[in-house]
Amino acid sequence: MPATEKDLAEDAPWKRIQQNTFTRWCNEHLKCVNKRIGDLQTDLGDGLRLIALLEVLSQKKMFRRFNQRPTFRQMQLENVSVGLEFLDREHIKLVSIGE
Repeated sequence: MPATEKDLAEDAPWKRIQQNTFTRWCNEHLKCVNKRIGDLQTDLGDGLRLIALLEVLSQKKMFRRFNQRPTFRQMQLENVSVGLEFLDREHIKLVSIGE
């Protein structure tokens, strides 16, 4: 059964529900390090909350250094890469449910 445009729309109700549920789950885990996610795209964009979440969930520190204050886009992307590299080294695969 092909997906309709309505099902694939960014504001499809099921996508908002999934996004809100995932955000609440992240915030529950980030509570112990006094961090919070309001908007997934912007708050995970600099890599700092992503790294914090990965460290909390794995109970390990990052394998390499990252930018504590990423002011430039390149620094932010580098931080996200550090998080993704961590997942790769831990043999954790990412899967997309939505599309």
